[in-house]
Amino acid sequence: MTGLIEARYLDVAGSTAYVEIAGTGTPVLCVHTAGQSGVQWRQTTARLAALGHQVVVPDLPGHGRSDPAPGGPVQDLQVYSDWCAALIDALGLDRPYVVGCSIGGKTVLDLAVRHGDRISGVVAMAAEASPGHVGLSGLRRELQDVAAPSRSDRTYLGTLAALGRSVPAELAERIARMHRREDPEVSVSDLIGWGTHDVRDGLKDIVCPVQLVAGADDPWIDTGRVRATAAEIPDGRHTVLEGIGHYPMEEMKDFAMILHGWLAELNTRDEVIA
Repeated sequence: MTGLIEARYLDVAGSTAYVEIAGTGTPVLCVHTAGQSGVQWRQTTARLAALGHQVVVPDLPGHGRSDPAPGGPVQDLQVYSDWCAALIDALGLDRPYVVGCSIGGKTVLDLAVRHGDRISGVVAMAAEASPGHVGLSGLRRELQDVAAPSRSDRTYLGTLAALGRSVPAELAERIARMHRREDPEVSVSDLIGWGTHDVRDGLKDIVCPVQLVAGADDPWIDTGRVRATAAEIPDGRHTVLEGIGHYPMEEMKDFAMILHGWLAELNTRDEVIA
């Protein structure tokens, strides 16, 4: 039944991942934004499944219900790209479509560059190929500031204090990190990844179709750079959404149907390439 959403915990690249799966049919992997979780796709998952897709929505390492990444908060979006590739293997997905927004958009664009032969197509929203516009020095300074007694840090320290002495230190750390949502260290690290990720040199070698999407009102995105990215991809196109900002899947009323249309177009183009 497409209305049911299955929740799974499974090992992916050395840590426990939380994944929601709905429907059967063409697999579609959906990747969330910086510091957030798969809950951002809550209005899309069941509806997209009802349209004939197997929808796979993970929480990236350190986000939502997934364990922290083995090496700590991630500052290199290639790590997320490789993790998504490992998730595809773990679930046995056959050349899925991949969709992402913001750091998720950059992550799926990275998948197209480095793992394009394993996927059928990409929808990269609120993303382009060059480094995102953020103040890296300020973000790195903010990583030092997260040691201040903020609300999330008090939760973190309070959780550690409330655990029994028999709990191993590694497990205690993992539990404490899971208790503070949106972890500011994870969010800031994600944004550092956003500001350093650059796949411009690999665009010409992408072998799957790519649809880039930008909201016209998105303050984080230069639509001209989105257009330029699409122009460098052999089968790349772009769409600008009027009146929409940085989070199309949360802002648009019937986003699932719109995404279904983009996926159908990608499928047609993938058949032509094949």
